[in-house]
Amino acid sequence: MPEPLLQVKDLTVTFPNATGGVRAVRGVNYSVNEGEFLGIVGESGSGKSVSSLAVMGLLPSSAKITGELLFRGQNLLGMNDRKLSALRGRDMSMIFQDPLSALTPVYTIGQQIEEALTLHDKGLSRQAAEKRAVELLKIVGIPAPERRVKAFPHEFSGGMRQRAMIAIAIANDPALIIADEPTTALDVTIQAQVLEVLQKAKEVTGAAVVLITHDLGVVAGNVDRVAVMYAGKLVEKGLVDEVFTTPRMPYTMGLLRSVPNMLTAGKERLVPLEGRPPNLANLPAGCPFAERCPAVQDRCRATEPELVADFGDGREVACHRADEIQAGTLKPSDIFPRPAHEDRAIKDTSGLEPVVEATDLVRHFPLFKGSVFRRVVGTVKAVDGVDFEVLPGETLGLVGESGSGKSTTALEIMELVTPQRGSLKVAGKDVGSLSKAERLKMRQDVQIVFQDPMAAVDPRMPVGEIIGEPLTVHKVPRAERDRRVVEMLDLVGLAPEMTDRYPHEFSGGQRQRIGIARALITEPKVLVLDEPVSALDVSVQAGVVNLLEDLRDRLGLSYLFVAHDLAIVREIADKIAVMYLGRIVEYGPVREVFETPRHPYTRALMSAVPVPDPAVERERRRILLTGDLPSPTEEITGCSFASRCPLMRMLDEDRQAMCLGTDPAPTQQGGSRVACHHVDQIGRLDNADISALTPAPGD
Repeated sequence: MPEPLLQVKDLTVTFPNATGGVRAVRGVNYSVNEGEFLGIVGESGSGKSVSSLAVMGLLPSSAKITGELLFRGQNLLGMNDRKLSALRGRDMSMIFQDPLSALTPVYTIGQQIEEALTLHDKGLSRQAAEKRAVELLKIVGIPAPERRVKAFPHEFSGGMRQRAMIAIAIANDPALIIADEPTTALDVTIQAQVLEVLQKAKEVTGAAVVLITHDLGVVAGNVDRVAVMYAGKLVEKGLVDEVFTTPRMPYTMGLLRSVPNMLTAGKERLVPLEGRPPNLANLPAGCPFAERCPAVQDRCRATEPELVADFGDGREVACHRADEIQAGTLKPSDIFPRPAHEDRAIKDTSGLEPVVEATDLVRHFPLFKGSVFRRVVGTVKAVDGVDFEVLPGETLGLVGESGSGKSTTALEIMELVTPQRGSLKVAGKDVGSLSKAERLKMRQDVQIVFQDPMAAVDPRMPVGEIIGEPLTVHKVPRAERDRRVVEMLDLVGLAPEMTDRYPHEFSGGQRQRIGIARALITEPKVLVLDEPVSALDVSVQAGVVNLLEDLRDRLGLSYLFVAHDLAIVREIADKIAVMYLGRIVEYGPVREVFETPRHPYTRALMSAVPVPDPAVERERRRILLTGDLPSPTEEITGCSFASRCPLMRMLDEDRQAMCLGTDPAPTQQGGSRVACHHVDQIGRLDNADISALTPAPGD
């Protein structure tokens, strides 16, 4: 066997503090072969990024690093900064999670690519470097690279910035690329593009790739081997198919059973991984996962298991009961049984009055120029004539890419003011006709749960006051407030004695439960949920989703659920509205829209969602959209999706002219409402070679 490209041996990283130090990485061992794709997964704080930053030599000088990091036989830990700098960018490179922070804002994209080239090739002429920068942007799919090479980072969208980062990373044909959560902040359509580019970069350069992520669907569809981290250590390693099909570490089982699967969502209940990771500054004796593991035994609390490979199939597992799991006497369904799932009965909604009803709802923002003499130079069409309704006890999922108008639509409901155009009714009342007193009273009926629970609360207030604050606004007596706060904490699964604690003392999932309790305390009729689980680890996400489902069914609540994760939407929603550039392009029952999507944008969205099953991921056909979402300031004649539509490129000239010249009005198609001229042609996408329809980058 050839020597591995990278060998990590007994890597330990400690960050000193007043109490002794935080051991963020504890004795990690793994290797990466030439041309291999390795995935490292785990919850936030498990040590994934720290271990890779140690490989790159990018940890702060205060970090204490021990062990061996062998790159082509050379120990990186023994190198000085000059030698490491010669390797970084040439032989090994890194793609960071936030490209806007990683790129220098005062230099053009081209200058930053050229810098990566000339640093390692002093004889490269300026003209050759400029030409190579354009070639690299073309390889990663940046349109019009000759022009874009002169653009600054702020002029690129999120997906384009990440592709520019990949261009810098592959500039010198490195042997190793470390990608640290490269798709976390991206829409699923852009995520699919970036992953495609990463695979292409791997093929072009022949590099090995280490992909760090918490998204198990991304891992399933891209990597060869997977390593699972928990509390600073690797707890399971193996081929991706084997780990996903027959996990042998309870933590891996918990991760896999908590992740939503778009193909099975709504048919089976999610399994939350209860508890929270241990404090790495004060680890308990024994297995770090013991307090969260349903299969824990006394020996687990006494001795921490080592990562061993005694199974004859190359699998390495750190669990005292791995032999029982391998033999089949201890199954995942025994350790993490899936809660019973009952299909929601299809209600007879005829005659029910909607809790929320929007008709031709519009929200435009003027675009100004000038500081002294300001003038309007354009209009941002954030919401451009949408129609929807939310019935009692029903969940409407609002989905689409960033910039499609989802959150603005939700905030229009929260403002309870007269719309710029159209009408908005809440609980049967037109919000435009409300008096000040009526508007204040109606705010009890409409509450919101935000995406980031920590940013939505005052960190100086104890949890009891945070939850009870809405009742203070409505002048509810103190005794009644205190009683309701305790009742709400119990309702969302938190202990009543937590009222005196502060937000920073809670985990992310607990903080989101506090946000839900605060929203429920006024006994609302409708909850607006703005990306309520997108900032949470998948293990915590499942518990919050299950809680929301239980509360809806128990209290008869109605939800407007804003999300970009279609698997979560399919799990919780009854109806779905797909938004694009401020318009709803498809609207109907969740089951019908997911099983027979009729708009090409909906099909592209669904095909881009990763599924946590390697076998399924390899067989799925993706519809990769070209380019990014157009600006909502543009005046578009015809269909706003035409510039990215894969179906339009398959049609004859007359049909294409209709797309480019006439804005499609929504029409009823089965149980759904679809805004597309050529719904009857949608089946052509099923058998077409989608890659052949995608224009070459730069076209």
